[in-house]
Amino acid sequence: MATIKDVAKLAGVAISTASYALNNSTKVSQSTRKKVENAAKELNYQKNGFASDLKRTKTNTIALILSDLSGPYYSELIKGVQDVATTNGYDLIACSSIGGSQSTAVKFLKEKRVDGVIILAHNISDELTLESAREGFPLVVLDRKLKNEFVVHVEVDNVDGGYAATEHLIKKGHKQIAYINGPYNSHDNELRFEGFSRALKDNGLTYQSKWRLSGDFTREGGYRATKMLIAQNELPEAVFYANDEMAIGGIQAFRENGIKIPEDISVIGFDDIQLAEYITPPLTTMKQPKYEAGALSVHLIFQLLSGEKVNHSYKLSTELVERDSVKLKE
Repeated sequence: MATIKDVAKLAGVAISTASYALNNSTKVSQSTRKKVENAAKELNYQKNGFASDLKRTKTNTIALILSDLSGPYYSELIKGVQDVATTNGYDLIACSSIGGSQSTAVKFLKEKRVDGVIILAHNISDELTLESAREGFPLVVLDRKLKNEFVVHVEVDNVDGGYAATEHLIKKGHKQIAYINGPYNSHDNELRFEGFSRALKDNGLTYQSKWRLSGDFTREGGYRATKMLIAQNELPEAVFYANDEMAIGGIQAFRENGIKIPEDISVIGFDDIQLAEYITPPLTTMKQPKYEAGALSVHLIFQLLSGEKVNHSYKLSTELVERDSVKLKE
């Protein structure tokens, strides 16, 4: 079956342009629209979901699509979404994108079974999101940027947060700093690394590639990456973990190898999940406005459903939370 990517390629335009054309947007010229429509006809392309000219039945339901429902990061986000949705008489369906093309999440996007969708799932492709976007079906994406008039994105200032975390370590006297990575296809991970790299450069410090290891945003991944760091037999003075889950796994790995935190090495995380305050030692981290991001996303859905005009880009700030895992280097 042909996809919108195939149509765009045949027509010689970007995927977003093809999406605009097939959704009758005024952002494309008549000649471009005709070219895209001819390509779609030639490929026998069928738009996902119900035909745009059919009247949709209101469901009073919003879907929240997440990569993994079990992650501790998501609890506050879900609460923010749910509080605003229920206050306005809407139900919330939270679902995982695990399962690929057969997942419930993909069905919500393709078949428009809800009134609007909030997406925080890196395995939901840009292509599918753009293909699903259309007037009257609001889509809000978190921590991702997509150029489309029917998509709104809400993101945390990950660059600034990564910079602030690294600068905090530097101000504490640390010059040799490792970075434990999330997935390399993660937009927010790469932005945090950008902030990390920029802070090092601005302070005249050198980035060492051997101290950038992948932990895939999980506790187990952070544990494994830290074991690899320890195996190098040349520890840095501090470690910036791209999320708290990995930092907690890393602290366990250090403890098993007799390395004390913060006496022997300082550790900082990112997210400020609930567990961060209660581990030993309590974790210094960058607090994300998770509840606020969820609440804002639903407000935007309601505004779009009401026909109101909204900005298409929102950026929320992070906040340093100082605890006991970072020590002033003497």
